[in-house]
Parts: sequence; C-alpha cells; structure tokens
Amino acid sequence: MEGMVELGEEVLHMPVRLGTPTYAGSLAEVIRNPRYSTSAGLLSAGVFYREKQKVDQMKNGSVKTVVSKMKRWFETNF
Repeated sequence: MEGMVELGEEVLHMPVRLGTPTYAGSLAEVIRNPRYSTSAGLLSAGVFYREKQKVDQMKNGSVKTVVSKMKRWFETNF
C-alpha cells in the first residue's frame, strides 16, 4: 500500500523500510510479496522456537533419563 512507510515512520518515530519475505518453498513466487512479510515472519519465528523447544526437551529428557538409570543402579547394587 502506498504511503505505509511514511505512516510507519510517523507513528513509530523511527526509520521504517519495506521488506519482502525470503522463502524458497513451493509457493515462493506468491509469498515473496511485502503483503506477506508479517505472516511469513511470524510463521518463521514460530517454527524456530518450536524446534528450539524440542531440542531443549531432548537435552533435559536425556539428562533425566541418565540420572534415573544411575539412581536405579545404585539402589539395586548398594
């Protein structure tokens, strides 16, 4: 939409630029439009944090598993 950059600068009192999403999937030619920048960014951030959460859960889960196995070993052997 015309004038959105100027409006954003006026409202936010900081520099604003028009961005386009970087996407390489099957609908890249459709998604590479400034109109989809916000939704593409939110989806990208969601995927990033979900993957990060999975990695954190795996790390915590594996440590808990090792500790519980060690505890059981000590209980049965001592």
